[in-house]
Amino acid sequence: MIQIANYVYFSEEQKLRASAVDLEEFLRLRGERLIRSGRDKRLESDHSVTVRGSHWYDHAAQRGGGPVSFVERFYRKTYPEAMTMLLNGEQGAAYPTARDTPEPPRKPFELPERNGNMRRVYAYLIKQRHIDADVISHFAHAGTLYEDAAHHNCVFVGTDEDGVARHAHLRSTNSYGKSFRINAESSDPRCSFHHIGTDDRLFVFEAPIDLLSYITMHPEGWQEHSYVACCGTSLLPVEQMTGMMPRPIERLYLCLDNDKAGSEACARMAEAAKAWDAEAVRLLPERKDWNEDLVAQREEQEVQGLCQTCGM
Repeated sequence: MIQIANYVYFSEEQKLRASAVDLEEFLRLRGERLIRSGRDKRLESDHSVTVRGSHWYDHAAQRGGGPVSFVERFYRKTYPEAMTMLLNGEQGAAYPTARDTPEPPRKPFELPERNGNMRRVYAYLIKQRHIDADVISHFAHAGTLYEDAAHHNCVFVGTDEDGVARHAHLRSTNSYGKSFRINAESSDPRCSFHHIGTDDRLFVFEAPIDLLSYITMHPEGWQEHSYVACCGTSLLPVEQMTGMMPRPIERLYLCLDNDKAGSEACARMAEAAKAWDAEAVRLLPERKDWNEDLVAQREEQEVQGLCQTCGM
């Protein structure tokens, strides 16, 4: 590295080494937690961002690139600072480079094998998540919610405009230990879990369980509206719904999580709504998400019921 008049130059060899840094290992060594998402790894701090080898992609912003642009964007570094991080202060490549191997052929999307019944899914969603049994049954009868045979996970199915399954989000029914959630390999991110109603209103959520929780809390006429769970904060499923709903969207209800990532995603979606001539309305859960609100509501109702029984 040569510095002249405060301008930093990097050799072609240095640029090649920086561009070949394995982002997965780079992030782990910096203490970042990654979640498996098919063949990719998803950032725990931002579920819309995935990495694989020396490449990254932000599904919400619909852009990606290599290690240098990743460090510039997500660590807010200048180009020289990003290069220095990736090259470990010009002392040599401190992180293993991604293997230059041919990209394996992409496997066709397949739904997980269905279990013979949904007892564990019903028990988990009703007892642990407090979701109404009728709401669960609606999606079960539609074939977009079932229990897988291998691990008894909840499987939330997303279909395309022809009703063909293109996406599956798996959520563990295990109430103990670390929770498990993942999108099935080769899922189309546009076609996530949803319900299409008859009117011009669309409700947007991050997780399928939050979608079911909101309907449980607001059941009146819910089937007339449309709902989509983005399985993250990507705009792609929302854009897909604009072409699947029977009427143009007039009102877009943004029901994402009550945190920084949810708020930033809502801002992006509200901006996109302008192109659809739709009014964007932010619906904010009191707690982090709608299921936390639902669980707290049900627990409060149970306490009030006990107090009335005891005459307190």
